[in-house]
Order: sequence, then structure tokens, then C-alpha cells
Amino acid sequence: MSSGGGGSSEPSGVKKTSKRPKYSRFTQQELPACKPILTPSWVILTFLVAGVVFIPLGVICLFASQGVVEIVDRYDTDCVPESSRANKVAYIQSEGDKMCNRTITVTKTMKHPVYVYYQLENYYQNHRRYVKSRNDAQLRSPKEENDVQTCAPEDNVAGHPIVPCGLVAWSLFNDTYKFSRNSQELLVNKKDISWKSDRDSKFGKNVYPKNFQTGAPIGGGTLDPKKPLSEQEDLIVWMRTAALPIFRKLYGKIETDLNAGDTIMVLLENNYNTYSFNGEKKLVLSTTSWLGGRNDFLGVAYLTVGSICLFLAVTFSVLYLVKPRQLGDPSYLSWNRSPGG
Repeated sequence: MSSGGGGSSEPSGVKKTSKRPKYSRFTQQELPACKPILTPSWVILTFLVAGVVFIPLGVICLFASQGVVEIVDRYDTDCVPESSRANKVAYIQSEGDKMCNRTITVTKTMKHPVYVYYQLENYYQNHRRYVKSRNDAQLRSPKEENDVQTCAPEDNVAGHPIVPCGLVAWSLFNDTYKFSRNSQELLVNKKDISWKSDRDSKFGKNVYPKNFQTGAPIGGGTLDPKKPLSEQEDLIVWMRTAALPIFRKLYGKIETDLNAGDTIMVLLENNYNTYSFNGEKKLVLSTTSWLGGRNDFLGVAYLTVGSICLFLAVTFSVLYLVKPRQLGDPSYLSWNRSPGG
């Protein structure tokens, strides 16, 4: 029989716990905070400062970009004989010599180093299945050479693993370029064209190519089986996949000044098949500025944003002068009132 009264049914000696957090100014959101009031004068001043800063920056960036000398030569169609242009895929897949001579005229003096790029268009290196067809662990360590599960369909040949495996390595770009001026060869330096972090961390110094490009079909360039992957910089550059369907990759550097009016003879070997997917190939010679290569986007973006800010500053100033509006009493703002109202 239970005893009467309103006593608690909990056993004696059990301490009731509370879920209420321990009081602190942090948990109760009572720390000092900056709550600026955007008065018309502050808004106008902010837009004005942004416009005054961004417009000169945009002009500086555009001048830097325009100072870059760039020569672009598309050769994928011209380097196919006229008799074979009706079926370019059959031509590029056939055996035989595919040498091609091109002539480039230097319009402005190009101070060394002159960077040599190849540019591919309509080439989707960011395709999900293409990007996944590789094994980064295999590139770093010889102990992982048999791990080719993620590399299909370029995973093995007759049961032997391919090193490096996967579609990315298999499709290595293999057009070649040789340059000469006044019958004298212009050497192309292919050392340090890749990221140092890639050479040191992503490609092993004791990992050597095995069974690479030995099974049909052949996708692209070959590798020297006597050189470790960390020294095969054309592969390292290619394996850093591009995000957009139009991209450039560094082929090498010409360590000689090219003068205005110089005629550069280019002997190239047109090997890479971009014809199967209506792709384009271009040879690019370019200098650089303190901002990098030629790209007007940053300068145009600064000028656009700066002009908009300056326009808004002037507009708000006119509105404020024509129809001034009295500022309310900030003491009525919620954070300025006492908790009791």
C-alpha cells in the first residue's frame, strides 16, 4: 500500500541531472560583438573606396596581360594531306611518316624563357570514367603495381599489370615539335616543366614503366622503361587532368630570345588522334608576366566590379542629397534594449 502525499517516486539518493548548460557568456551569446549600422554615408563611402581601388587594379592587370606575347598555330587540319582529309581518322591510325612543316613569324620580341604549349579543344579530361581510370598508389610505390582494379580497361596485358595503368596514362599526348631559326636549331628544355610537388610526392623514383602501350589499341605516347616515372615529366604534366574541354599543357621552354620578324621553322610529328572526336590541336608559343600567361578575365572582372561600385556610390549620393532620409534612433534596436524591455 502506497503512502499518500505528493512525494517523488524516484529512489532516494539518486541525484536529478539537468541538461541546462553551465552558464557562460559564450553559451548565452553575451560576448561583445560589433554590430555596425549601415548608414547612407557609410554605404556610399564603402562603394566609393571599392570603385577607386578596383578600377586601377583592373587597368594594371589588363596592361600586364596585354604585355604577354602569344603565338597560336592550329595545325590539326593542315598537317593532314589533302588526299586524306576526307577520312582523317584513317590517316592518323595508319602506319607511316606523319611529319609536317610549319612556319611561324614572330610579331613582337619574346624574351626568354619562351613557353611552348600544346592546346587541345573538345577534349574532356574531366569525364568521370576517364578521371577514375588510374591508380595514384601504383604511381608512387612499386609494391602497388599489381593493384589495377580501378584502371579498367587499361589494367593488364595477358595477365601482367600495366605500369602506369589506366586511360589517363594510356592517352598520353605524343605529338612532337622541333624548332629552328636561320637553319639553327632552337633547343627545347623539357626539364622542370612539371610541378615539383608532383615529382617528389606523386610519382615514385623507383617506379618504372612496365607493359605500357604493348597491347592494342595504342592510345598515345610511349615511355622509356629505363627511366623512373618521377623523371618522365611529359607524363607528369599529362596526368594532372584539366577541368575544362579547352586546355593547354606545357611541352617545354625555349631558353633564347625570339626577335620581332624572326621566322621560326617547326618540324612537328602529327601523331595524336583528335580526329575521332572532332578535337583541335594547336601549338602555342608564349611569354609570361608577373600575373602568368595571357588572360584578360581578371582585369575585366576588376574593371566591371569597380565600375558598378562607383556607379552605385554616385547614384546613392544623388538620392541621399535629393531626398535625405532621417536616421532612426539606434537605441530602439533589439541589441541595445535591456532584457526586460
